[in-house]
Amino acid sequence: MEKSNNESALIDDTIHRPSAIKINVAGAFILESGSDTPQNQSHEDGVSHDTRDIRLPHHKAIVSHVAVDIGGSLAKLVYFSREPESRELGGRLNFFKFETTRIEQWLEYIKGLKAEHRAVNGSNPKELCVVATGGGAYKYYDRMKDALNVEVLREDEMECLIIGLDFFITEIPREVFTYSDAEDIRFTEPKVDIYPYLLVNIGSGVSMIKVSGPRQFERIGGTSLGGGTLWGLLSLLTGAPTFDAMLELADKGDNNSVDLLVGDIYGTDYGKTGLKSNAIASSFGKVFKMKQQAEADAEDGEGLGHRHNSVESPDDARHFSPEDISRSLLYAIR
Repeated sequence: MEKSNNESALIDDTIHRPSAIKINVAGAFILESGSDTPQNQSHEDGVSHDTRDIRLPHHKAIVSHVAVDIGGSLAKLVYFSREPESRELGGRLNFFKFETTRIEQWLEYIKGLKAEHRAVNGSNPKELCVVATGGGAYKYYDRMKDALNVEVLREDEMECLIIGLDFFITEIPREVFTYSDAEDIRFTEPKVDIYPYLLVNIGSGVSMIKVSGPRQFERIGGTSLGGGTLWGLLSLLTGAPTFDAMLELADKGDNNSVDLLVGDIYGTDYGKTGLKSNAIASSFGKVFKMKQQAEADAEDGEGLGHRHNSVESPDDARHFSPEDISRSLLYAIR
């Protein structure tokens, strides 16, 4: 069936001006993991699918581009798709992440999206557009163009980040929340009046951004200790092969055996400063004394063995589980 002139004009417009696409977010909601959600791929493959996609029940327009944020550690990919095996209107935003170093892997994935786009829309294969941001948008620009044979548009990383965050704050329910060790998570309802706010962006490093309005922002601080630090140190300390494997270790760990807590110092809460007994006074603060004690016990024929063995350590002399180390370092970096 041939497309109408209006439909063809719409395709042309979305191809040449992808930033002009207006996503219909009416009734948008976040999907929980379920049978209609693509299955996670193996962590050994260096790729994982975020099962909490965003359902857009009323969006009808063609989305002709794939968006990718290529950071120093991870490449994050998002694209729109219709609901599989469904006649319902709308579709969903799908979220994947790849290790940046596995560039051939995520380029092959985009090639698959390109073929699917052509099959669904009957368009020329060159008509899919990749909108890229992050440092990798510049580092891998020529490689993306050559491998994908599509137009690659580069966008400013911080502008994209703030526009995306504003979208979540103002449009998506149960996505923005406040967290405290002393209270349950409290979700904030979408609202329009959001400025000014402080954005702490934790990537390979950390940047602190004061956001005064749409496209009005300034970097006011930051640190080189971020996700890249976590990844690098845990690869040395635990031998975990991927970032997701490290997070799984942290989820199973208990930092109390590694970190020095307020309760270890005071025996209880430190009420005058509002610090609970389980607050971390010093990350890895117990390690030195425990290691000394373990070595002394070993000389007496005792010793402190591993509590977990899910990931072998490159250092056989280590006396702390990779799970506990992962948990402690995650708290230290966050």
